[in-house]
Amino acid sequence: MLAAVMGCTLPSMTQSLLRSALHDRHAALGAKFAAFGGWHMPVEYADGGVLAEHAAVRESVGIFDVSHLGKLVVRGPGAVAYLNRCFTNDLDGIGDGQAQYTLCCDETGGVIDDLIVYRMAGSEVLCIPNAANAGTVAAMLRGNAPAGIEIVDRHTDLAIIAVQGPASAHLLQAIGFPVRHQYMGFVVRGATVVCRTGYTGEHGYELVVPAESSGELWDRLLAAGGAFRALACGLGARDTLRTEMGYPLHGQDLSREIGPLQARIGWAVGWSKAEFWGRRALIAERSATPDRRMFGIETLTRAVPRPGMAVHSGGVRGEGGAGAQIGTVTSGTFSPTRRVGIALALLRSPTDWSFGDEVALDIRGRRVAALLVKPPFVPSKVH
Repeated sequence: MLAAVMGCTLPSMTQSLLRSALHDRHAALGAKFAAFGGWHMPVEYADGGVLAEHAAVRESVGIFDVSHLGKLVVRGPGAVAYLNRCFTNDLDGIGDGQAQYTLCCDETGGVIDDLIVYRMAGSEVLCIPNAANAGTVAAMLRGNAPAGIEIVDRHTDLAIIAVQGPASAHLLQAIGFPVRHQYMGFVVRGATVVCRTGYTGEHGYELVVPAESSGELWDRLLAAGGAFRALACGLGARDTLRTEMGYPLHGQDLSREIGPLQARIGWAVGWSKAEFWGRRALIAERSATPDRRMFGIETLTRAVPRPGMAVHSGGVRGEGGAGAQIGTVTSGTFSPTRRVGIALALLRSPTDWSFGDEVALDIRGRRVAALLVKPPFVPSKVH
C-alpha cells in the first residue's frame, strides 16, 4: 500500500540506509518507514495517515522532514557564473536572497536531476538536489570546476524541515521566524535558512538547519502547531500533494530519457544563455518539436492510475472501444482533494492530442475512461 502511494521500496533489515537526525522522533510518533533515495524516511504517521496528512496541508499546516534531500555548497570567486554555465536556468535572473528551480542535464538534453539553487550573500550558492542524485550532481560539478571553486557536500550535516499549508506563516511567526519574504525568496536567521519554497502547491516554507539542532526545531514546531491543527506529514502525502500540482518527480516524470521539453518545463531553461550542459541537444529538439509531451489525465471514475499503465486513444465509449496505445502514465494517484484518479502521462505524437480529449487507461486489463487535462489539478496557492 505505502509503496504504491509513492513508488518507494520497503526496506529489508539488511539494507544500509541513511537516517535523518529526526528518525527517533518519527518512530515515537508511530511513523511507517520506507527506503527513499538511500534514506530510511517516514511515509505516514499513526495519528492520521496519508489522507489526513494531505488534508492538513491543504486546510491548515503540515510539517515534513525532508532531510533526505541533498545539500551542496558551491563557493569561491565566480561560483554563480560557474553554476550558470552548468545548469539550465539563468542564475543572473535572480539576486542574493533568491532561489531558482533549475535542471542539471547531460549532453543529450536528458535530465540528470532537477534542483533548487539559493544565491547566498557573496560567492556562495546552496544547491538542493534530489537524494538519489546528489552524489552524481556533486561529482559533475567537481569534475568541471575551475580553480578556486569548491563543492562541499553537506548532505548529512544539514537537515531540512518543510512547513506547508495556509497556516504555515502563522506557525513560524509563533516560534519567532521571519515570514514576510516573497515566494522563492529566503532569509538567514542565525544558522537557519528560512526559504519560501515547497513541493505542495500551498503557501509554505523550507527550513535548512544544522542537523544537530533540527530536533529542537521539530519539537518547537509540533508544540506550537497544536494551535493551528498541524500534523506531522510523511512522504506519502508529499507525493499526493505534488501530483495534484502536476509537479514532476525525477525518475518518473523527468529522467535522462524524459527531457524538459517533453515534460513541459522548458520555462526552466535559459534559452538565450550561451552555455549550459545539454544546450546544443535541447536547442535542436526545440527546433524539431518534441515527439512526446506530458499531459495531465483525470479519470471519469474513482479508478486510480499508477505509473506504467498504458494510455489509449478514443476513450471507451466509441465504436470498437479504445484505440491504439498512445502513451504511458509516469505518475498517478488518487486525488484526496478532488476525489478522482489523476495522473501525468507521456504521450507520443503530441500534436494529435488536445486538452479535453477523452482517452482510456488500461487499469489491470480494464479500460477506464479519462480526460486529458492541463495541470495543476487543484489551484496553486504558493504566492
